[in-house]
Amino acid sequence: MRSEILEAARKSLNIEKKEIERLISYLNEDSLLEAVEKLANCKSIMTVASGSSGIAAKKFAHSLCCIERHAMFMSPSEAVHGGLGALDSDVVMVMVSRGGKTVELLPIISVCNKKKATLIAVTENEESILARSSDIVLKLNIDKESDPLGLMATSSFVATIALFDSILAALIVKTGFTSEQFGIIHPGGAVGELLNKK
Repeated sequence: MRSEILEAARKSLNIEKKEIERLISYLNEDSLLEAVEKLANCKSIMTVASGSSGIAAKKFAHSLCCIERHAMFMSPSEAVHGGLGALDSDVVMVMVSRGGKTVELLPIISVCNKKKATLIAVTENEESILARSSDIVLKLNIDKESDPLGLMATSSFVATIALFDSILAALIVKTGFTSEQFGIIHPGGAVGELLNKK
C-alpha cells in the first residue's frame, strides 16, 4: 500500500507540472497583454467565481491588492444581492468558470454587460455564454485532473492560479511596482521584517 500511495502522490505532481507546461504552450499572448492593459488602467477590479475557482479568484484579488490595484473578490451570492452596484464602465470583472456556464454566474454576466464593465473570462469553453459575453477570454485547456478519480479541481485549480500569477508578474512590470511600495503596505510577518529593515 505504501508504494501505491507514494505513486499516486508523485503522479499528481507530474500531472500538475505538465498542465503548467501546457499552459505556457497554448497561452494567447495577445489576450494576456490586453487583460494586463485593462487591469493596469481601470478604476477597480472585481473577481468572481464559485467553488475552487472562487478560491483562485479570491487569491487573485488579494494579490492585486498587494501591488496596489484596487481589487476585491465578490461571492456570487453577494453579487446578485446588490454587490454588483460597484460595477460601472471603469471596472474590470474577472470571472472564472471552467465550463463557462456556471448557473450562479449567469445573472452576473448579464449585469456586467448592462453596466458596460469590462468582462475578462477565464474558461475552457470558448463557445460558452461566458466567453461569448466577455471582452477578453483567457483560455484554459486542462488535459487531466491530478487526483486518482480524475474529478477534483486539482490540475485545473493549479493552472488557474498559475495563469493569475503570470498576470500579476506582468502587471508588476507594466506598472513599475517596487519592493519599497510593497514594504509600506506589508508591515506584517517575515516579509514585512525583510522589507522594512532600518
